[in-house]
Order: sequence, then C-alpha cells, then structure tokens
Amino acid sequence: MTADVLIIGGGIIGIATALELTKAGVKVSVVERGICGQGASWAAAGMLAPQAEQLTGDLLTLGIKSRDFYPQWIKEIQAITGQSCGYWCCGILAPLFNGEVTPSEYYRDRSQLLQRQPELGEKVTGGMWYAADGQVDNRLLMQNLLLAARLKGVEIQEGVNVVGFNSSNGKVASVQTAQGELVAGHYLLAAGAWSRELLPVPVQPRKGQMLSFFDPHRRLRQVIYAPGAYIVPRQDGTIVLGATVEDVGFLPGITAGGINSLLSNAIAVLPFLADLQITETWWGFRPHAPAEIPLLGATKYENLTIGTGHYRNGILWAPLSAHLLSRWILGQLDDPLVQEFLPLLQGKV
Repeated sequence: MTADVLIIGGGIIGIATALELTKAGVKVSVVERGICGQGASWAAAGMLAPQAEQLTGDLLTLGIKSRDFYPQWIKEIQAITGQSCGYWCCGILAPLFNGEVTPSEYYRDRSQLLQRQPELGEKVTGGMWYAADGQVDNRLLMQNLLLAARLKGVEIQEGVNVVGFNSSNGKVASVQTAQGELVAGHYLLAAGAWSRELLPVPVQPRKGQMLSFFDPHRRLRQVIYAPGAYIVPRQDGTIVLGATVEDVGFLPGITAGGINSLLSNAIAVLPFLADLQITETWWGFRPHAPAEIPLLGATKYENLTIGTGHYRNGILWAPLSAHLLSRWILGQLDDPLVQEFLPLLQGKV
C-alpha cells in the first residue's frame, strides 16, 4: 500500500480526517486493528454538550467551535451518502436538586422545566437549559462517515494491527504490521486509547459502561445531563444512558455496580425510566489525556501527526479536529483556525 497519507485508526477522528483530506485530492489509506467505528466512537452517546458539561478555557472554545461546525458538516456528509446521521439540536437540560439555584441566563425554575419536560423527579427543583447544545446518533454518524470516505476513494483496511514505526533521519519510513510494511508520505496516528502502544503519549484508557431503553411514548424531548448520568433520547424512541468513568485499564465487561449507579442516578431525575425495558448494555474505552486536552499536531517525527486523547468529547470535537489535522498535514498553517490553535498543534510528543 502506498498513499499520500496513511491513517492509523478507524474511529471518528481518523475517518473524519480522511474524508476532509480527500477534499484536497489527497490519496488516503486507513488501517484499523479491529472493525472501523467499533471502538469509543461506537460506544459513545453522541452528546454535543460543551456548555452542559461546563467545559472551560481551551476546552470550551474547542467545543463551541466544533459544535457550531456540526450543521454544515452533517449536511456535507449526508449529501455524499444520502442517509441521515441522526443530528438533533434538541437542547440539553442540566437539573439541579434540593433548592440549589445558580444565577445565570441559563437557569430555569422547576415550573419552567416541567413545561419543557414533564415527569421530572421531585428532587429536581430547577436546572440549566442550554438550547444550543444537542446530540448526534454516533453510530449512524460513523456508518455515514465510513460510507462517505469509501465513496470518496479512501482505502480502508480492517484487521490490520500496526506494531511499530520504522524511522530514519527524524522521519517515519514505514509502519510495520503483521502483514508487512506500509509506506506513505505522511502518517496520522489516531488510534484512541491504544495510541500509546505505538508512541509514548500520555494517553490512558477510561472505561465507560452504558445501556439503553426503548420508550414507545417518546416522552423525553431533550438530552438530560444529570450528576452521575446523562440521558440521551433518539428520535426513534431509544434512550441512551451513560456512562461510568473507570480507571481500570482495558478490563472488559459490564458490572452490576456500574449499571446500578447509572440507573439510580437517572431514575432520580426521570422516574418513568424505571418502567422501561433495558434493550442493550455495552462498554468502551475513552482515550484520556492530561487535563483532558486532546493531543493534536506535531510529533518528534517530521511526517507523523497525532490526533488522539479526545476522552469524553471525540464526537463533539470530530469536525474541528478533522479540519485542524488535515490543514496541519497539508501545511496550510495560515488557516485561521490553525493559527488560533497553533500552540496546541505544535506540542510535540
């Protein structure tokens, strides 16, 4: 395989960047150790919640800019595939309990919240309403991204485990896999929580357990971001509930304690959830980086770029990360967004 750019990792960051690079006529190949889109991108809930999550500093700036990319980004993807990505700017409600009041333009009292979302638990006495936050169906989005990438000529190989880089004179000469060497002009490492197996990056896995219900009455009208649980309705009646945050390495599996904590926290906010049937449980591993700031841009190798460490916000940051990474790889350093985030992109690992 010879390509202009070889991307290691078939999650949302890798595939989104591959699609972005094709706009410039770049020949892109992607290799994925498992099945594309079946890692953290598949296990997420798809919240677009920079305000509801109360991000601060650079994280908030990144989040709002990327959230604002979403309508046009989704439109472009759907124009290629002809299929819905499940994008929904439904707003996010962050409940407060036991009389807590936060002076803010976003604050709503209980009576106002009940007009928007009936059947709230009695302990909810008010909350914050973030109308610009929303969600996307992350699984539909990944399906569409993969289809769009393939339709635009991206070569995607699954079941290819990259085990190391072969380097010379400060550049990557090739990547080594069980099937042999792969060569490209430039390389992007976007392997999520597994990135540190190839480069000594400060990224660690954080396990998240999740589950889903189905509500035929579609009573939930927006995302609810509650302490210890977020509750995300899909337009088909599915409700996604997540997620634990566990520092347990790559330990797989669902635990009774993890699911119990999610259910307890969610039912306190929406008691009707107790009567719904659980339709699915799953888990995944988020790539956690120091201060939760993603690792983007330069590495010690001249022709190796990194895009990992998005932790809980990989879905949110995907369109902006793809823009920044593609411009960085193409050497378009005069791009306004590249200039804005240049210190972040120049951090070598």
